[in-house]
Amino acid sequence: MMKVINKSLLSLTLLLLLTLAACKKQDLLYDSEEPGEELPSTNEREAEPGREAGVEEAPARICVYVCGQVANPGVYVLAAEARIGEAVEAAGGMTPEAADTWLNLAEHMTDGQKIEVPSREEAQKLEEQADEQKSSLVNLNTATVQELTTLRGIGESKAEDILNYREQHGGFGTIEELMQIPGIKERVFEKIKDQITV
Repeated sequence: MMKVINKSLLSLTLLLLLTLAACKKQDLLYDSEEPGEELPSTNEREAEPGREAGVEEAPARICVYVCGQVANPGVYVLAAEARIGEAVEAAGGMTPEAADTWLNLAEHMTDGQKIEVPSREEAQKLEEQADEQKSSLVNLNTATVQELTTLRGIGESKAEDILNYREQHGGFGTIEELMQIPGIKERVFEKIKDQITV
């Protein structure tokens, strides 16, 4: 009887050892106890790349240089969505000599931008220069065939086409509209865009 029990115990022990040996040979698909491999917490997994979990990103800032007719010319750090008027205020506002309507104070700024507030005298000179430059340009809405042929790549035939287009459409709204005329495409337009106006 004792021999039968011993044989049974021996068989059971062998079976147990074989089962353990077979388990050891199988590769583990996942081991949560592996050293140095910690699962990220929910907050860390949800955080955007490059941003620490639970840390709010500081609002974007820009750096601008304000000079000319302002009380305190210098470099100012402002919110990214700030407008020119805020930069001028940060520089202590305009001086009494400033051309206060020259700049568009509602315009957004970009990082590294230079904002120069001219004096009334400087603004007048700048306007005169702009007028001179504009008067030397060929106006698509008023130019004659002779004036249009002074443009590079525009011969008499194309000049006539420009006049016909102008009559049919009531004039040009923008200089880019010139490319609506057959034969005047981007290559020709690029050559003459700095010589024309509307």
